[in-house]
Amino acid sequence: MSPADARATMSALYRAPEDEVLAGLLPTATLDLAARERVRAEARLILKDLKAAQSTGWVNRFLQEYRLNTQEGIALLSLAEAYLRVPDPETADLLIRDKISDADWLSHKSKSGSKLVNTATFGLILTRALVADPEQGGTLKKLVARMGEPVIRQGVAVAMRLMGEVFVMGRTIEEALTVAAKPENKGFTASFDMLGESAKTFADAEKYFASYEAAIAAVGRSPKGAGHSISVKLSALHPRYEVSHADTCVPELTAMIKHLAHQAAAANMDLTIDAEETERLMMSLDIIEGVLRDPALKDWDGLGMAAQAYGKRARPLIGWAQAIGKETGHQLKVRLVKGAYWDSEIKKSQVEGHSDYPLFTRKPATDVSYLACAHDMLAASHIWPAFAGHNAVTVATIMDWAGPRRDFEFQRLHGMGEGLHERLVQDLGYHCRTYAPVGGHKELLAYLVRRLLENGANSSFVHQLADPTVNEDMLLSDPASHIAAVGGRPHPAIPLPADIFPGRANSKGLDLNDAATLNATLAAVEEVGRQTYQATALVSGQPVTGTPKSVTRPANRSESVGSVVEASADDVKRAIVAASNAATGWADTPVEIRAAALEKLADALEDNRLELIGLCVHEAGKTLADAVAEIREAVDFCRYYAINARQQFQPVALPGPTGEYNELRLSGRGVFACISPWNFPLAIFLGQVTAALVAGNAVLAKPAPQTPLIAWRAVQLAHAAGIPADVLHFLPGGPEVGAAITAASEVKGVAFTGSTGTARAIARTLLEDDSRPIVPLIAETGGLNAMIVDSTALPEQVVNDVVTSAFRSAGQRCSALRLLIVQEDVADTILHMLKGAMDALTLGDTADVRTDVGPVIDEASRDKLMTYRESMKAQWLHTVEAPQTGLFVPPTAIRLSGIEDLTQEWFGPILHVVTWKAGELEDVVARINARGYGLTMGLHSRVAETADRVKALAKVGNLYVNRSMIGAVVGSQPFGGEGLSGTGPKAGGPHYLLRFANERTVSVDTTSAGGNASLLSLAETDV
Repeated sequence: MSPADARATMSALYRAPEDEVLAGLLPTATLDLAARERVRAEARLILKDLKAAQSTGWVNRFLQEYRLNTQEGIALLSLAEAYLRVPDPETADLLIRDKISDADWLSHKSKSGSKLVNTATFGLILTRALVADPEQGGTLKKLVARMGEPVIRQGVAVAMRLMGEVFVMGRTIEEALTVAAKPENKGFTASFDMLGESAKTFADAEKYFASYEAAIAAVGRSPKGAGHSISVKLSALHPRYEVSHADTCVPELTAMIKHLAHQAAAANMDLTIDAEETERLMMSLDIIEGVLRDPALKDWDGLGMAAQAYGKRARPLIGWAQAIGKETGHQLKVRLVKGAYWDSEIKKSQVEGHSDYPLFTRKPATDVSYLACAHDMLAASHIWPAFAGHNAVTVATIMDWAGPRRDFEFQRLHGMGEGLHERLVQDLGYHCRTYAPVGGHKELLAYLVRRLLENGANSSFVHQLADPTVNEDMLLSDPASHIAAVGGRPHPAIPLPADIFPGRANSKGLDLNDAATLNATLAAVEEVGRQTYQATALVSGQPVTGTPKSVTRPANRSESVGSVVEASADDVKRAIVAASNAATGWADTPVEIRAAALEKLADALEDNRLELIGLCVHEAGKTLADAVAEIREAVDFCRYYAINARQQFQPVALPGPTGEYNELRLSGRGVFACISPWNFPLAIFLGQVTAALVAGNAVLAKPAPQTPLIAWRAVQLAHAAGIPADVLHFLPGGPEVGAAITAASEVKGVAFTGSTGTARAIARTLLEDDSRPIVPLIAETGGLNAMIVDSTALPEQVVNDVVTSAFRSAGQRCSALRLLIVQEDVADTILHMLKGAMDALTLGDTADVRTDVGPVIDEASRDKLMTYRESMKAQWLHTVEAPQTGLFVPPTAIRLSGIEDLTQEWFGPILHVVTWKAGELEDVVARINARGYGLTMGLHSRVAETADRVKALAKVGNLYVNRSMIGAVVGSQPFGGEGLSGTGPKAGGPHYLLRFANERTVSVDTTSAGGNASLLSLAETDV
């Protein structure tokens, strides 16, 4: 197999059905009866050593007592994750109270065999008593309570640092080398991992690069450094280590790794590239190959890579390592691990609507993959195998396969798996390496949580070993037999991404991190850019005549996307008459037919999604990712409203007295006007239109004048899907068309998304004519959307979500973040990181896959935003450069002195920042509420009590906790506001269709024919 062949196989298996992938792995991973008995015998010995090790040391016993399937274990993990980064005592006390108060620490009293653990449990019991109710109890308790907060705070800090020291080998590389040289680590070498999550800024990347250089130098010059190696995380070296930036980040990272490799080669030590998310795998192979092909490194075989067995591409990845090693004349060191991003990969695939998962959904399936990969590694001539893990059966199987060989190594995580590897080294002569994190306690946090979750999850071998309810047979079960017994089927509790919503298919996504998919999408977008669309108003399906108006690209106003013939006043009148005539017949059409038409439209949108993506990019200035999300949201609206209509538009029998029948039913109102914005030219346009249609209304659809082509194409597809042409009319144009539609007395309802001012004008129009019936206005407008950040929040996560919420879509979302409110104790740290993250943004034409921030929609928007931005120049916190041509507004952060200084919504990439003091949370929320808007709000906090308080106080339609504030999903996060932000009901929610319908009740006296037959015919029964 050549490297190219291995890559082709990896591509074919990326999201292949799980059972098909496992069918190719099982023959290799399956042991015959004799081998299985040998493995079980050896695994029993390993279990004995592991269990003996778990009963020693207070930390092992502590973790055994407080496992992650207990409320107390989760509380301690949550406290460990956040406590050490909290600088202010008030929030630290709040965090302690939040995590300690509700747990049942008394149930753990004197349960451990360790006096230290029992002492710690007593401390937790006392702490809970103090923080939960410090005024109750005896004199001693009151005395401790008066001094309790600083005492508790100091005690918790010490405990968290002690936990950190268990899992981190040293705060510095020099300290780690000293620890590695201690007697308890005799016979082990280390792979030092310089702690640090993905770089968010170029400054962070430079800092991490310098730490790797320093670590290699320190290990190389230290007499204690012999045999040790360094592990490198590529995402720590580049803030844009993404497929969309592969043309720049891959060569830059290759150059950095070559530099580190030369340094490691000179020091005669190894350098390993860590594995990360599956979407980055192919880029990492390009980088590794680039280093292996460096002529200056031809005599050095110290480069290594990690392979994650939970990935469906793991086995051909081993084949690639062997092939590239053979082709370049190197022996590549391969560290085989189970995998560290399993849960996040599952969620990502579901959120993005992928065809399948890139990894296995069952733990035994990962074990099968691991064994198949291990078998291939042992047989490979150009791989030095390294087997990481703590599973007794896995280790025993490798030992059985290897026989007397010792030309490979086992690996373990520092602080875990004690007992197993000591025997392998001391008694059996195997080489073992410890994967050893190095860094300060704050840098530890994300690593610690991931490792504890990974090794403390219910399916983890380490967790099962500590669980008294798990017997030895379960621990020694053969993974291949289990997977064969279930036919390789995925875990029944983890549906495919298409099946996560009951009753409807999840919309199909596009994996833009897959190079082949990305290239095909880019080619389709380019093709759309070469076409010239000619749209026209459609009245009863017939195009109107008139003067075409050019539709041009926001990124380049000289480039035309096409033209549109807008509706005239006469066209509007004809459409109103036709819609009025068709409305009754459409309302009488069975709801099943109306719903089926929406589902057919959803399918048509997916069939034509590449063309629609191209239109969103060229006409609306959307990035590829935003365009994909736009089409998916439109599809979800169609399917969601179809299901709701089937349920809600059935007659409902109501209770009443005997001899009477009561029924409630819903019916269309007549003619509905749907007026949509340019920022979601397909999703909001079709969301309004399909809701009105499936409720039984005829529709006059007016898109924003900036984006008529997308709406026109959607109407064409709707007509083809079975929506009658006289029921759905397409009326593009400016404000005069909208005014003519809403002024018509035949219009029985209006759905509008746009500015608050326009919504008020429509409301006045609907009420001014005294002879006109009172009709509903469903309005979704803007907001002064705020995000509150306290000192427990993880800064990296905050900055990610701020950049996404404020600057994605060039800030042109109703839900976009406008006001960042940061606790002053952490403001400097977060704002410094935010500035660096802003500098890493790419501004440009949205047809370029690298673009993060595109142009705003038109010249009027740009001029308004730029005028305001310049007026606030004295208060700029940070801004970035923008292209000089096109409708670009540079992302800008502006400091305000208070919440009240933001008096209106600025619909673009402009973020305002204020600070708040600990203890002011309720006042902050009250001041936000007082602005009168109520669309979205964000909160970043690790304190559950804080989230509960904000949830109770915030007067907003959508509250987002510890995540970004944009991207509401139909059916999961119904979207819409209150106050100045809209009328409700919420789009994509269970109550939306009801506003488009009349409710009618029919009551029938069933005794009018001469008596109550049902009552008179009752039979006598025993009581």
